[in-house]
Amino acid sequence: MKKVKIGVIGCGNISDVYLTNCQTFQNLEVIAVSDLDLNKAAEKASKYKIRKILTVQELLADPEIELVINLTIPRAHADVCLQALDAGKHVYVEKPISTTLNDGKKVLEKAEEKGLMIGAAPDTFLGGGIQTCKKLIQDGAIGKPIAATAFMMKHGPESWHPDPEFFYQDGAGPMFDMGPYYITALINLIGPVRRVTGSAQISLPERTITSKEKYGKKIQVNTPTHVAGILDFENGAVGTLITSFDVWGSRTPFIEIYGTEGTLSVPDPNTFGGPVLIRKPGEVEWEEIHLTHGFTENSRGLGVADMVAAIHSNRPPRASGKQSYHVLEVMHGIYESSLNGMHYIMKSTYEQAAPLPVNGKEELKNNNVKTY
Repeated sequence: MKKVKIGVIGCGNISDVYLTNCQTFQNLEVIAVSDLDLNKAAEKASKYKIRKILTVQELLADPEIELVINLTIPRAHADVCLQALDAGKHVYVEKPISTTLNDGKKVLEKAEEKGLMIGAAPDTFLGGGIQTCKKLIQDGAIGKPIAATAFMMKHGPESWHPDPEFFYQDGAGPMFDMGPYYITALINLIGPVRRVTGSAQISLPERTITSKEKYGKKIQVNTPTHVAGILDFENGAVGTLITSFDVWGSRTPFIEIYGTEGTLSVPDPNTFGGPVLIRKPGEVEWEEIHLTHGFTENSRGLGVADMVAAIHSNRPPRASGKQSYHVLEVMHGIYESSLNGMHYIMKSTYEQAAPLPVNGKEELKNNNVKTY
């Protein structure tokens, strides 16, 4: 299978795992890196033996590059996606696809206009943990899903991230930063959302950075840091979601799916592995389920490899732009509901991605990339 030649725009914290993992997929070849700070790009090029260090415009103009991985900060996602699509490149973008619904629509419309593919993180739902959960639900292991809970309860990243300020601006916060992992997992396991209700607040107007690089610097908080939402799914199930940067400790589960015939404990949706636990009626103990699928290690970039397989097979990518837009609307709907004091009725929907085959790892890790 011919490798697709890739240019990466954005050489920040998240780029290392992409640049590492893209080398392990037989249908991907990163040939260029770019960043507003070309010193960062040069550092990554040297570390990962990438042959081209380019400005953004040079990368977009390079005819050798077929696909752009967009790892810029959230507020730049849509602009860089649109530029790459205009340049005739397929695009895979870190979450969220954009910070506004209007810009998200523009990205989807531009991709359709140009006949190009747009994919978006997160791709953790393609890991062995959540794919095993998906198979259990499809096999009827817990009956019909009727409810779910999802909790991301942590303190903010100012204690460990080298440059945490953007986490507290529009387009970030706990909902836009971590919510996509949880919502993407939920809609893959239960289905699309028809209505949301929410409450959001800025608990502290100012934060102090305690990580080494910018220790002591103050951050003005301009986005909600504790967000609670109710998700009404199209199939009738009701989900409860809380994301917070205000919590010092919690014993809440990551995600639980409650069915008519049992409860499914879903692993951390920001990871690819397990454990997966199930508890059936009359049982007093949880049963740990053997994972049925591969990709249980940190496999960020799997969504890119699947998208390239989709390009070759003329099928939709699993980590699709449409899925990412639906997640984006859920998040915006929670904010709008909180602001207006009423339910938000979803305008978008999407078709659930087909599950990865059990042998998906072998297919993507080797040259034999098939239609599936």
